[in-house]
Amino acid sequence: QVQLVESGGDLVQPGGSLKLSCTASGSIFDINDMGWYRQAPGKQRELVATITSGGNTNYADSVKGRFTVSRGNGKLTVYLQMNSLKPEDTAVYYCTATLWSRGTTEYQPYWGQGTQVTVSS
Repeated sequence: QVQLVESGGDLVQPGGSLKLSCTASGSIFDINDMGWYRQAPGKQRELVATITSGGNTNYADSVKGRFTVSRGNGKLTVYLQMNSLKPEDTAVYYCTATLWSRGTTEYQPYWGQGTQVTVSS
């Protein structure tokens, strides 16, 4: 069984910073892309940032220049450094990974439970 566990969500003032972490664990044969999505109340889940196993990144226009996605050395961890946070960044942030679980025959997407980020004064 595969688990993605996020941490780092918190209440922060506008202009502040937070760093989210997500680690994949379980019966993993290989892991490919990882990334972050977010969902604000009353809105659809949206892409924040993704990173391939080779380090190529992709960002939503709304976070370019403020957020940085990175991978840990062991490839099973993804980080999201968030700077210059705005109230509109308030959302539940979900980690996602495309990975090949032992006992299966293909790469599939997995999701974490989410971590709350609130930006408010």
